[in-house]
Amino acid sequence: MTLANHFTLVATDGAARTGVLQTPHGAVRTPAFMPVGTQGAMKGVHWRDVRDAGADIVLGNTYHLMLRPGAERIAALGGLQTFTGWRGPMLTDSGGFQVMSLAQLRKVTEQGVTFRSHIDGASLALSPERAIEVQGLFGSDIAMQLDECVRLPAERADIERAMQLSLRWAQRCRRAFENAPGGRMLFGIVQGGDIGELRRQSAAALVDIGFHGYAIGGLAVGEPQQVMLAMIEEAAPLLPAERPRYLMGVGTPDDILQSVGRGVDMFDCVMPTRNGRHGVAFTRFGSVNLRNARHADDPRPLDEESPWPAARNYSRAYLHHLIKAGETLGAMLLSEINIAYYQSLTAGMREAIAAGRFAEFAERTRADWARGDIAPR
Repeated sequence: MTLANHFTLVATDGAARTGVLQTPHGAVRTPAFMPVGTQGAMKGVHWRDVRDAGADIVLGNTYHLMLRPGAERIAALGGLQTFTGWRGPMLTDSGGFQVMSLAQLRKVTEQGVTFRSHIDGASLALSPERAIEVQGLFGSDIAMQLDECVRLPAERADIERAMQLSLRWAQRCRRAFENAPGGRMLFGIVQGGDIGELRRQSAAALVDIGFHGYAIGGLAVGEPQQVMLAMIEEAAPLLPAERPRYLMGVGTPDDILQSVGRGVDMFDCVMPTRNGRHGVAFTRFGSVNLRNARHADDPRPLDEESPWPAARNYSRAYLHHLIKAGETLGAMLLSEINIAYYQSLTAGMREAIAAGRFAEFAERTRADWARGDIAPR
């Protein structure tokens, strides 16, 4: 059965695209960056600030939320949006990556994954069917298939085994999703590590299965940026132009700019809030490490022309003081500044693509980064 399409492609400029994805909880403008609320909260940032910064959609983590407070409890309390107070669209990942990276004593079989909770050591199982059931209990607008992600570098045999297993799990997730309420979506995940041939095989097989959208997973796991971009170039052209494309777990502002230029629509990453907690701000002029002593006497704001008040209204000296003193306010301010910058960046991309000026926008953005404290990688 062909799944309904909820994505409208508004404009293209080369491979770059801008569009609108309709969900039960509202519209998502693409290119879109999804801030990560791993455990049903944005670390150090209130939901209203996430919304005011321009985010249409956020991400929740199935692994963490199914362990605590539990999927059935969240469902009984009205679903993730009601439970958390975030009333907009929400995507949940399948939990597979965290099972691989966080859980102890995990075992992968054809049936699924068995693992011990990192919280209390309890033995749990996550099958493709259970991953879909849990995300249904959450009421997420976009659910992800269960897949196996292999850290790079890895042997071809390991990468191919995980890719083929992920495809079989994709078929089971698709079947389990058949009776989901109208408007909810399921995305398949392209795997294949850093091997172009396997990426192409995975993408073609997922398109045959049929999903509402397609993610490119298993990247930003230790490989160089040029490898990541090469794998996008292998997979993206094989994915349906009329469906959204999501690059999972990415990344730096430059990663996002480069990937949009290769046809990607959606992104998520913990970097804005994680770096903010460690004293690093993202700005129009590159990243700024407020821990550095040279900021101690600097009265300038991070960006006097930023649309976000905190980037305009606090001096670098004050932000440096907060970070050095270990004040929570420092981490909070830098986290919201970073989320706002990522939203400003993607908004600029949407405007540039619609105007047919994406290449000009990209060139100007990189030139501004190069003027700052640290050039993008």
